Amino acid sequence: MTTVRVAVPRKGRPLEAVLERIADRTGTTALADEIISTLRFEKAVTKGNQSAEGDVYDRLAEYSDHGDPQHPEYTLLRDEREGFPRRIVFDSVTIPVDDVAVQLVGREEPFRALRKHEFALGFDSADLVLEEVVELTPDPLRSLGDVNDRIDPHDTDVRLVSGLGDTVWHTLLATPDQRRRLDRDLTRSFVDAYEGPLCISPRYERLVEAVLGTDALAGIEFVYPRNGGPEEAAIAETGVGVYLTVTGSTAHDHGLELGERLFPSETVLLENAAETTDAAERVADSLLADTETELTAASL
Repeated sequence: MTTVRVAVPRKGRPLEAVLERIADRTGTTALADEIISTLRFEKAVTKGNQSAEGDVYDRLAEYSDHGDPQHPEYTLLRDEREGFPRRIVFDSVTIPVDDVAVQLVGREEPFRALRKHEFALGFDSADLVLEEVVELTPDPLRSLGDVNDRIDPHDTDVRLVSGLGDTVWHTLLATPDQRRRLDRDLTRSFVDAYEGPLCISPRYERLVEAVLGTDALAGIEFVYPRNGGPEEAAIAETGVGVYLTVTGSTAHDHGLELGERLFPSETVLLENAAETTDAAERVADSLLADTETELTAASL
């Protein structure tokens, strides 16, 4: 059986979205649930919200020492921040998808692994693509379907193929006082008229520039939460900001109004066209069967 290696995140919402999609296509729900529950437990242990018997190395051996490629393997993520222990994260598992053995391989940055031609296919957050390679222009980037048009073909062979629908939104937020001061709805036109500090997460500078457009940022200074504090609290103190929201309840708790959804944060299937094989195309077709997508990339 032909094996296709697919890069996936080592933990978090994007990995769960990938596992759930594959389980839906292959019936491996129990396997997906096992991996997801293990990683959530280990996250809770790391954060001090759950206790565990034995040390991290004992648990790693218990999870991984099976010698079966269709049994999930785990590894330790090094965290150099003071007070943060090593965390058990996903390493690999092999799942039959039709006539192909799909080996999911954990990577810290799947998108970068594809850029380095280590894989033909991978899953990662669309945010990473915006942070890495999209062209910044005066016009705002509004949808996943526009991303590929903003990628310089001389910069990378990687393109977005499809989203998995696990969408949360980069949303414009502001205090009622700030909205009333400009007497505008909280849309991109509000940002066009606004001058002053705009609070964002420091890792999203380039993304925010892309989704707002460079012209809208004239007169705006990016500021960031102090000392790793909650983003919503920092935005409330600043008056205006952009942050990921699901229901918006936490933003409301901090007295913020929700404005325009600027861009979807979603797990996406990525393809490096220079590395794609017939087997990789079959895997992508199987995983994307009956999937509606706004992306403009041609289906594999």
